[in-house]
Amino acid sequence: MNDKEFLGNQPVGKLLFKLAVPSVVAQLINMLYNIVDRIYIGHISGVGDMALTGVGVCMPVIMVVSAFAALVGSGGAPRASIFMGKKEDARAETILGNCFTFQIIISAALTAVMLIWNHDFLMAFGASQNTIGYAEDYMNIYAIGTIFVQLTLGMNAFITAQGFAKTGMYSVIIGAVFNIILDPIFIFTFNMGVRGAALATVISQAVSCAWVLSFLFGKKTLLKLRCTNMRLQASVIFPCLALGLAVFVMQSSESVISVCFNTSLLKYGGDMAVGAMTILTSVMQFAMLPLQGLGQGAQPIISYNYGARNKDRVKEAFWLLFKASMVYATALWLCVMLFPQVFAAMFTPNTALLAFTKKALRIYMACMLLFGIQVSCQMTFTSIGYARESIIVAVMRKFVLLLPLIFLMPNIFPADKTMAVYAAEPIADFLAVSFTAVLFSIQFRKALKQLEKPENEAGETIKPNKS
Repeated sequence: MNDKEFLGNQPVGKLLFKLAVPSVVAQLINMLYNIVDRIYIGHISGVGDMALTGVGVCMPVIMVVSAFAALVGSGGAPRASIFMGKKEDARAETILGNCFTFQIIISAALTAVMLIWNHDFLMAFGASQNTIGYAEDYMNIYAIGTIFVQLTLGMNAFITAQGFAKTGMYSVIIGAVFNIILDPIFIFTFNMGVRGAALATVISQAVSCAWVLSFLFGKKTLLKLRCTNMRLQASVIFPCLALGLAVFVMQSSESVISVCFNTSLLKYGGDMAVGAMTILTSVMQFAMLPLQGLGQGAQPIISYNYGARNKDRVKEAFWLLFKASMVYATALWLCVMLFPQVFAAMFTPNTALLAFTKKALRIYMACMLLFGIQVSCQMTFTSIGYARESIIVAVMRKFVLLLPLIFLMPNIFPADKTMAVYAAEPIADFLAVSFTAVLFSIQFRKALKQLEKPENEAGETIKPNKS
C-alpha cells in the first residue's frame, strides 16, 4: 500500500467495507480458538460434560490474559493512527516499540502468576471437585503460551490500525486453521483430552505470533518495529495505557463477572448451570466479537481523520459503524430467540443440558440487539482518544449494574433463582446502553466542535481570547 494517506482521502463507505470485513472475519475466526476447543471437549466420550465445565472455569483467566493484550494494543493502536493522521510517523513508531516491550513484561508476569496460583484461582472461580482436574490440566499448558497470546492480539491491533485489515485477518486465520487441525489430533488421536486442546491452542497462537512479528519487522508495514523504539518511556506508554484502560476494564470485568456468575450458579443450579454458562458465554462471543471487528475496521478511519481534523469524515464513519452494528446485532438476536437449540446443540449432545441451556439462552441474550449501540459508541470514544468516557461506560455496564444484579436477582425472583441469575445480564445491558447513548450524544458533539477550532504549530487547539 503505497498511499499513506488513503485513510484520509478514499470514500468512507468503501474504506469501512474494505477494513471492517476482514476485521469481522478475523473476529469470527478468533472465536474458533476457544469455541472449537469447547465443541471438541464437550464431545469427549463419557466425560464431555464435566470436561466442558472445567474448561469453562478457566475462561475468567483467559479473559484476563486477553484483557492485558487489549490494554496495550487497544490503547496504543488508536494513538498511533492519530499521529499518522498528523503526519508524525516517527512518534507512531515509538508508540509501537514501547507497546511491544511492555507486552513482553506483562506476559512474563502473567505466566508466573498462572503457573504458581492456578489451583487457588480456579477453585475460587467456580470449579468443584468434579471439574478442578480438567481445569488444571487445561490451564497448566495454556499458561506457557501467554506470551504468544499477548503479542498476537496486541501487536495485530497495530497492523489493523495502519489499514492492513487483510493482513490482520490472515494473522487470525493462520492460527485458527492450525487450531482446528490440531485439536482433534491431540484430543482424540493422542488421547490427551483437555490437555490436547490447550496444547493445540498454544501452538496455534505461536504460529500467529510469528506471522505478526514478521510483518511488523518487515518491509511492507508503514510503522516498523525498531530496537531503538523499544526502550520504555513513561511519556509514551502511560497515555497508551490510559486510553486502553477502558477496553481493559471492559474485558477484564468479563472475567470478574464470569466468576460471579459461576459461583452464584454453582450455588443455585450446580455443575449443570455452570456448564450452561460456558455455552452462553460462547454464544455471546458470536455477538460481541464481530461487533468489535466492525469497530476495529472503523477505528483507523475515525482516528486518522480525527488526527487530521476532518470532522465530516469522522462523523460519517461513526454513523456507518452504528448502522452496520445495529443490523448485525438485531439479526443475530432474532436467530438466537427463534433457534436457541441450534446454538446450544453445537456444544453438547446431552439432552438435559441442552434443554436447560435453551431456556437460559433466551433470557441471557434478551437485550443483545442493543449491543450495536454500546459497541459503536464505546469504540468511537476510544478511536478519538476519549479515555475517560470509555472507562466510564465500561465500568457502568459491568461493575455498577451487572455485578450487584447477579446477587440481587435471586432475591427479587426467588421462584427460580438460577434463571434469575441469568436475567441479570439483559437488565444490566438495557440500563447500560441507555446511559452510554446519552453520554455519547453529548460528548461526541463536543469532540466534533473541537475540530472546528484552529490549531497552533504545536498541534494544540487555540482557545479564543475572551478579553
